[in-house]
Amino acid sequence: METKKLTLLLLTTIGMALGVSNAQAANECSMGKTLTADRLTVATGNPAYPPWVMNDAPESGEGFEAAVAYAVAERMGFDKSSVEWVRTSFDEAIQPGAKDFDFNLQQYSIKPERLEVIDFSEPYYTTTIAVVVREGSAAADVEATASSLKKLKYGAAAGTSSQPFLEKVLQPEQATLLYDDNADVVAAISANQIDAIVFDLPSALFVSAVQLEGGKLVGQFPVENNEAPDNFGLLMAKDNPLKECVDEAIKSLHADGTLKDIEAQWLADATGAPVIDMDK
Repeated sequence: METKKLTLLLLTTIGMALGVSNAQAANECSMGKTLTADRLTVATGNPAYPPWVMNDAPESGEGFEAAVAYAVAERMGFDKSSVEWVRTSFDEAIQPGAKDFDFNLQQYSIKPERLEVIDFSEPYYTTTIAVVVREGSAAADVEATASSLKKLKYGAAAGTSSQPFLEKVLQPEQATLLYDDNADVVAAISANQIDAIVFDLPSALFVSAVQLEGGKLVGQFPVENNEAPDNFGLLMAKDNPLKECVDEAIKSLHADGTLKDIEAQWLADATGAPVIDMDK
C-alpha cells in the first residue's frame, strides 16, 4: 500500500511539474510581445452579439468567442484577471496599421486578400451549414436527422453555396426552388412558398434572429459536410510576433478537445442547433 501511495504521489508531482513547465513555456513565448507587459489585450465588436458574446459582456467569458479568448489566454499563461477587453468596429480592425489589441475576435474569415495587410491565427472555428424554418410551420417540428430534413421543400439563391449543398449533400426529395438573392429566399419562406432554407451557421443565426420573423434553427450539419467552409481566425497586426504563441495555444485547444467542447456549448446547445444525424 505504501508503495502504491508513493507511486501515486510521484505521478501527481510529475503531473503538476509538467503543468507548471507548460505554463512557464507559454509565458516565456509571449514575454515582451504583448502591447502591455504581463497583460493580454483582446478586442471584440461594439456591440458584440450572442452567441459569440452573451449580453455584450465579453469579460464574463460567456459566449463562444468570449470563451475561446479566455481559453487561448490561459494556454498562453494569462489568467482571467490579466485579460483586458477593448472594442473595435469590424472594418476598423481589418485595416492595415498599428492595433490597440493583441488579437481580435469578430467572426473574421481568413481570406488571402486580408492576409496582405493583417495576420490571422490558426483557425479556431470552421463554419457548418444550418437549417432554418419558421416557428408555427409544419417544418418547425421536424427532427434533426437527414432523412426527415430531406422531406422538406427548400429554397436557395442561385449561385450561392446553399444551392450545391442542397443538390450534392442533402439531396432533398423535392426540387430546390431558386431565387435571385437571399432576400428573395427569406421572403419565400415568410410567404410559405418553401419550408426551409440553409446558410452557414453565422448567417443562419442572423437570419433566424433578425431577418425572418419567427425564425428557428433546426440543426447544423457536421462540419465535414460543408464543401466550402469559412475558417475564423484571431486577427492580429501584420507580422505580430505574438502569432506563434497564439497558434500554439489554438493547436493545443484543438488537440485536447477544448475548442470542440466550447463550440458544443455555445454554438449547439445555447443556440438550439444540434448537430444533425446523417445516419438517420
